Amino acid sequence: MVTKSKKQNKKKDPVLVVVQLSGGNDFLNTVIPFTNGIYYDVRSYVGHKEEEVLPFTKDLAFHPNAESFRELYKQGKMAIIQGIGYENSIRSHFRAMDIWHTCEPNTVATEGWLAKVIRELDPNSVNPLTAISFGKGLPRALAAPGVIATSVDNLDNYGLMTSIEDDVQRMANLDVFSRMYTPKDEWMGDRHESGVVMNYLANTGSGVLTGADMLKDVPRKYKSSVEYADNSIAKALRDVVRVHTANLGTRIFYTQHGGYDHHAQEMPAHDRLMGELSQGITDFLTDLEEHNASDEIVMLVFTEFGRRMRDNGSGTDHGSGGGAFIIGNRVKGGLYSEYPSIEPSEWLNGEDLKHTFDYRGVYGTLLEQHMGLDPTEIVLGNYEQLNPFK
Repeated sequence: MVTKSKKQNKKKDPVLVVVQLSGGNDFLNTVIPFTNGIYYDVRSYVGHKEEEVLPFTKDLAFHPNAESFRELYKQGKMAIIQGIGYENSIRSHFRAMDIWHTCEPNTVATEGWLAKVIRELDPNSVNPLTAISFGKGLPRALAAPGVIATSVDNLDNYGLMTSIEDDVQRMANLDVFSRMYTPKDEWMGDRHESGVVMNYLANTGSGVLTGADMLKDVPRKYKSSVEYADNSIAKALRDVVRVHTANLGTRIFYTQHGGYDHHAQEMPAHDRLMGELSQGITDFLTDLEEHNASDEIVMLVFTEFGRRMRDNGSGTDHGSGGGAFIIGNRVKGGLYSEYPSIEPSEWLNGEDLKHTFDYRGVYGTLLEQHMGLDPTEIVLGNYEQLNPFK
């Protein structure tokens, strides 16, 4: 008989939660150099007043709607990766996100970095729920030939797929669901890689159905006192908790928060998104704590690029160096890498923040120090790592 104390001391498998901020989050308006006059000079229309921001160091402040982020930082649960990016940053949404998803900036790759992680964690594809993406479409990061990952748009309805008893009809319905499994987002427009999709479904259709069978009872079993907001990222993070606490063996969760491409009307839109994101993550962590399921979780929040230094009178245009966050109980909170210089003489191409840390080094840090994997083949090289864990 296993005693209660031994159960509590049993080490749980590490789990990675990825939050993608689609569109290019404005890092300069997220982690704000509020004591530097240059910020106010270049952001005369799209900038936050010094008295509005939320200081957390003598020189840096969070967005006014990100009080929850400041609390996480004070608690030592947030590592801020400043100046994340790569050489010769691309300003195309689709290509930039593809580079982040595959770790290959020079050619179009066929394997996502997290798909290679899935292959390491589950080489025989035993568990179709090793990785789950919540939202429409399967991100490129999770896609690779022969690798199974599950995409769930609506967890409450996902298990209804198993009510179709005739196998032929069930597979026909999977064909209808092909859009859910297309490595596509709003930046790809009408591009539809039907051959890739149908090949993926042909190889993984039965796994998808097995995953649906496993997920069908998850919503009914979940109980929580946390009241999440009614927005997409809050719902997705609640679904992560629902599945994680069901103990189905999921090691990678992927979510997306869209709408960060603010060429116009940035202030009201970014204000709303920062509030949704920061509160959603805080509710997520509170929910995990309530279920005694937080210590094994680490979250990465990233975006495909930052925005340009100068606003355009209403918003900001595509830039380069941005920022990312690593969040969790085992995180050693603080500032990592260097905040890119905002001195005009240091701007890349006369208008962008320079990157100061390669994104593949962040991936490598998470893979080796949290997931316990050798990152070399996954990120396609050896990159400098951070030390953001206790």
